[in-house]
Amino acid sequence: MIELVDVAKSFGSIQVLQPTTLHLTPGETTVLIGPSGCGKSTILRLMIGLIEPDQGQVRFDGTPLTPANVMLMRRKIGYVIQDGGLFPHLSAQDNVGLLARYLGWDKPKVAARVEEMADLTRLPREALARYPTQLSGGQRQRLGIMRALMLDPEVILLDEPMGALDPLVRFDLQEDLRKIFQSLKKTVCIVTHDMGEAGFFGDRVILLGSGRIVQQGKLDELILAPADDFVRRFISAQRLPTLGGELVP
Repeated sequence: MIELVDVAKSFGSIQVLQPTTLHLTPGETTVLIGPSGCGKSTILRLMIGLIEPDQGQVRFDGTPLTPANVMLMRRKIGYVIQDGGLFPHLSAQDNVGLLARYLGWDKPKVAARVEEMADLTRLPREALARYPTQLSGGQRQRLGIMRALMLDPEVILLDEPMGALDPLVRFDLQEDLRKIFQSLKKTVCIVTHDMGEAGFFGDRVILLGSGRIVQQGKLDELILAPADDFVRRFISAQRLPTLGGELVP
């Protein structure tokens, strides 16, 4: 669905992403995990065309992403960031329906779709009239997810969507998100620091370090057969639960 082919990216003298090739498999959830500065969020921004690669090519469904078609391609991709990235001067409903209104949807269609998304994400409908500052962190994140799903995109990209939430809110949102992904059968890519979250969501987990892919596969493959000492140290630093002295996937 989305491919990076020999893509590299630098900011000034710092190479954030070394030449990298990866793809998102249609209908599956891919998780990008790794320490801060390893290139996870850079990959997501390349996928949605917020930044351009220094070399290589980003492709959406086989079509190269270019300045000429990037705006059209973005309409097929939902993008979620921490805390929702909401406009504080717009109500919850207006935040979710912003792009649909820009594209010319009529008011009844926008309102019906917003309510449908509220039910899907389990956001109380009475919250739709409130402003972001009047909502909890979990509700703001649900709004961000609603906005990403509003146009029924083919791909959903999520950049640490639950990183700022407390554990109980995070647990509930994780459960709801996985059900949404499974029911809608979307192609999904999530960035996280958390190994447990990676295992919960990921059909495939990609561990990055120093701007390159170090290992990828099922989470238990990374835990039970680490490719090198970096993978071993990263997993150990997560302090995963143990049983009989061995790590449990």
